[in-house]
Amino acid sequence: MIRTASRLGETKEYYFSRKLREVAQINETSEVKIINLGIGSPDLPPHPAVIETLQNAVIAPDHHGYQSYQGAAVLRQAFAKWYAKYYQVELDWQSEVLPLIGSKEGIMHIAMTFLEKGDEVLVPNPGYPAYEAVSQLTGAASIFYDLDEDNNWQPNLDKIETYNLTKVKIMWVNYPNMPTGADASTDFYKRLIAFAKKHNILIVNDNPYSFVLNEHPKSIFSIEGAKEVALELNSLSKSHNMAGWRVGGLFGRADLLKTILRFKSNMDSGMFLPVQIAAAKALSLEESWYKQQNDIYAKRREFAWRIMDLLGAKYDKNGVGLFVWAKVPDEVESVELWLDKILYDAKVFITPGFIFGTNGQRYIRISLCGTVEKFEEALKRIEKSLRSD
Repeated sequence: MIRTASRLGETKEYYFSRKLREVAQINETSEVKIINLGIGSPDLPPHPAVIETLQNAVIAPDHHGYQSYQGAAVLRQAFAKWYAKYYQVELDWQSEVLPLIGSKEGIMHIAMTFLEKGDEVLVPNPGYPAYEAVSQLTGAASIFYDLDEDNNWQPNLDKIETYNLTKVKIMWVNYPNMPTGADASTDFYKRLIAFAKKHNILIVNDNPYSFVLNEHPKSIFSIEGAKEVALELNSLSKSHNMAGWRVGGLFGRADLLKTILRFKSNMDSGMFLPVQIAAAKALSLEESWYKQQNDIYAKRREFAWRIMDLLGAKYDKNGVGLFVWAKVPDEVESVELWLDKILYDAKVFITPGFIFGTNGQRYIRISLCGTVEKFEEALKRIEKSLRSD
């Protein structure tokens, strides 16, 4: 037997990887296929001009070789212009922009660059499971900070300051928040930057949802002095329907990105140039693109709310982003068993909040990545299932 590396520790297979196998097994044996309302994978295509740009770029004979580890100039320039136009943030495209093969890899690159055994990391609860997973893989310890509904799912910085922060190197934050849909105010970002400077902590803001059902996209770099203590991840997956294309970016101070590039350059050999050229086209789209997408998501969200109402779950209509997050009724004893019953009886898959941390135990999440027809059918199935109980 080949022994597993100790760095893997208690790191488990990603929940959706495991659950989707179960869904596939059900689909193999059932005439009624599962309606998946769990995964945040956009079902809409990119803008036609983006696809056309990719097609034309693929034909070019000189576009198929290895690319720069730092990303093509055309993409870095496009990211900088996008930040200037929509976030009112100035970035030096040559030194403060690092394209990524999806922003998820950036989470790993940051962790592997700065963390090691003995370090500590502030991780949101609830939060994206990858934040904890990368900490485990580096040997660093995760220190969870609470997000709760009473505080609009924002960290209580005064409470965190009562912790022993001497070993904390990184704090992961994610706004607009996944899974809760909460947005962050400018005042919160100001207090967060002051907190980071006081305790010498690197803030990493994970920001892929800022254009989805959100009228005021924000970057942490809109706060004066943020570049001194913060990095920001962003992505075209949700904002431009390019999840499978794997295009993201890491933004921040030149010396920090240069250090991270030392690790990243040992992990890949650059991104396919036609994808970078097409991504640059996507970043140049006018505001009407985002409005069109959000009109579609708004109609879907109405049905997600109706499903939550049918289930007796309570939600905030002010939430933004790609999901609806809701608290289950008090009479539900086990959220996991409750959702499994919906899965097997109604053939509808809904995400349990507990996969995002203990503070998500009494919550569920519905993704807006499905047609109105799919939501209508899910609503009918769940209603029929509840009537038969």
